[in-house]
Amino acid sequence: MPQRITLSDIAEQAGVSTATVSRVLNGKSNVADATRRQVFVALDLLGYERPENLQSPRGLVGLIVPELSNPIFPMYAQQIEQILASNGHTPLLCTQAPGGTSEDEYIAMLVDRGVAGIIFVSGRHADTTADLTRYERLRERGIPIVTVNGNTAGLRSPSFTTDDAAAASMGVRYLFSLGHRRIGLAMGANRMVPAKRKLEGYTRTMHNLLPDEPLRTVESLFTYESGVSAAHQLLDAGCTGIVCGSDVLALGMIQGARSRGLSVPEDISVIGYDDSPLIPMMNPPLTTLRQPVDAISRAAVACLMAQISGDKVEDTELFFSPDLIVRGSTTIAPRD
Repeated sequence: MPQRITLSDIAEQAGVSTATVSRVLNGKSNVADATRRQVFVALDLLGYERPENLQSPRGLVGLIVPELSNPIFPMYAQQIEQILASNGHTPLLCTQAPGGTSEDEYIAMLVDRGVAGIIFVSGRHADTTADLTRYERLRERGIPIVTVNGNTAGLRSPSFTTDDAAAASMGVRYLFSLGHRRIGLAMGANRMVPAKRKLEGYTRTMHNLLPDEPLRTVESLFTYESGVSAAHQLLDAGCTGIVCGSDVLALGMIQGARSRGLSVPEDISVIGYDDSPLIPMMNPPLTTLRQPVDAISRAAVACLMAQISGDKVEDTELFFSPDLIVRGSTTIAPRD
């Protein structure tokens, strides 16, 4: 039998008194809007279906993310959805997949549904080859938008992103501090803004620290299989330390090294990017550059809420500093 949810359970989840929960459930008006939303969120999190009299209309907000096989995108989706719900808005999650619904088709569907705004995560806004008119049309219609993870030049939109150049530089400097000199970079497609910025950070830091060392880079997809392939290319180039553009790519990199009889980190040190939930449980636990997903998500939602409320916001890009999380996939460089 399913466990019965009590007023105390809801009150504890919402951080309010049972009397307040009772007033909300009975539709009383003497409850602050913010407190009422806290109780609604608690009901949703506990899996309690709201009575019809509590299902007041709330603003719909579109959230468009890439495919969910890369763990970083479910992380963003979960954080943004939860923050939107706590602000009294209903998120409409749209996920893309190769050969599936396109970003333009999702935009048309969301506009038809009368969304109050749209948040784009790692979409065409970060593709330097993309047509930007899709976003300009939304602005012309007065639909607020916010982007996450990089804006290509010419796009007028508030944007919130991890500082990819700083992250790549941080990874190179850490490997250098461990004695590595032949340091490689496995990144995504160079037409994408985050990949271009990682390459810029890697190149600048290598030139500053190791001006006589050649650059060793591979463009790749953010998949396990692509990581395996990239590993062979970078190992053939003599790398002893590698910075990867995603955790999934790094896991493929480790497998590629092992397939050649090499050990991580004794023979090759590998750094990931994102800090996905299961990464600490890998063998070895992955050293990685953590994206500040919570901070970026909160800033993006706050900016969208301000636009929905009629406030004017600047079309600027705000960069968030990554964190280097040191675990077991990196160590002192092997002797030649």
